[in-house]
Amino acid sequence: MSGGPFLFPNVTSLPGQGGIGSADKSSRQEQQVKGEFDKVFDKVMSRPGSSPDLSQIKTPLKFSAHASQRINERKIALDPATLLKVNNAIDKAEAKGLEDTLILTGDAALIVSVKNRTVITAIDRDSLSGNVFTNIDGAVIV
Repeated sequence: MSGGPFLFPNVTSLPGQGGIGSADKSSRQEQQVKGEFDKVFDKVMSRPGSSPDLSQIKTPLKFSAHASQRINERKIALDPATLLKVNNAIDKAEAKGLEDTLILTGDAALIVSVKNRTVITAIDRDSLSGNVFTNIDGAVIV
């Protein structure tokens, strides 16, 4: 089967080929899988004029389940401009050979796996005082 430049996993049907009602089912499943953070992120990214130049982002930033939970619980605001700064900070950390890095933004501290470009956990600014950060090999302040 020639599917063009895309590789599809071994599945019984491709998106959009599931028959009657399958689109409704897949969108319901997608809504159930998406967490509150993902919903807020999508909402912010869809605002007119709120998206930074995403072509500057080399590789997408990922959030672990733990980080997503902490961001939701602590009501940490990560707008598109901040996400771009975090991506740039990861690029700088990568250039220095860092692996696990503390990234300090105006509102939060993020522990990031540079190699995987994944936010491991997040702490809001009000909770930073008195914390000790371990298992990091560098810090970037944005």
